[in-house]
Amino acid sequence: MKILITGSNGLLGQKLVKLITEETDHDLIATARGKNRLPIKTGYNFESLDITNKQEVMGVVGKHKPDVIINTAAMTNVDQCETEQSNCWELNVKAVEYLIEASEKHNAFLLQLSTDFIFDGEDGPYDEEAEAKPVSYYGESKLAAEKLIFESKIDWAIARTVLVYGIAHDMSRSNIILWVKKSLEEGKEIQVVDDQWRTPTLAEDLAKGCLLITEKKAKGIYNISGDDLLTPYEMAVKTAEFFNLPQSTMVKSDSTKFKQTAKRPPKTGFILDKAKRDLGYKPHSFKEGIEVLAKQIK
Repeated sequence: MKILITGSNGLLGQKLVKLITEETDHDLIATARGKNRLPIKTGYNFESLDITNKQEVMGVVGKHKPDVIINTAAMTNVDQCETEQSNCWELNVKAVEYLIEASEKHNAFLLQLSTDFIFDGEDGPYDEEAEAKPVSYYGESKLAAEKLIFESKIDWAIARTVLVYGIAHDMSRSNIILWVKKSLEEGKEIQVVDDQWRTPTLAEDLAKGCLLITEKKAKGIYNISGDDLLTPYEMAVKTAEFFNLPQSTMVKSDSTKFKQTAKRPPKTGFILDKAKRDLGYKPHSFKEGIEVLAKQIK
């Protein structure tokens, strides 16, 4: 099978390239805006691709004619999406329009990544049938992309996920585990929210879920996340316990004390019954996820 990935320099993109090159014999085309920043240099072809440029999308997809396109590229910084709405729309919606058009022209199966932020967080955790009501522009943009896919004539799947964490090569953004570990080691006081709930997702699990969908060409919506419904404070406690760090400088807080540009849904999280049943998806527990990261830090 020939698979084309967008956003290959990102966290999920990197994990997918590693998984596909090391554990399968699929032909892989990795694409990202700008230069290839992947540590792995063999086992795939790399193409520079800006998915907000329709001509580039049609050109690269037309050249390689993949069986499957996995779109991991997106603007995911929720506050940035709120302040840079036109850029957010270009990357999260218009680009999906171009990928749909290219998929239709070359008969490719499109796997689109989506998010728990399409929900208002009033009655999570959610299954695949739940009604979407975004409370941020980021959520609106991801829902708009889903609607384009629903209305298209192509074969498609949507993998919705929650709070993805992991370690990638050459990445500037941290994650809750690394932030808590570093802060507690340095004796810093940290305020951690205890009134929001998520099912945090190990990046390796998300990559595996995407590969399962791809190999089965499983159509429709799939929730691909972790299984543990936790508050950020509970995640911080589990991190401190794992690394044997003192919790005395960790302060339980609530979301009203944080000034954030975009509104966050209070309680999301996903019910994973469909992915477990149809795909054989088995995520790590959050504790096992910390263990995976701990080995990578070493």
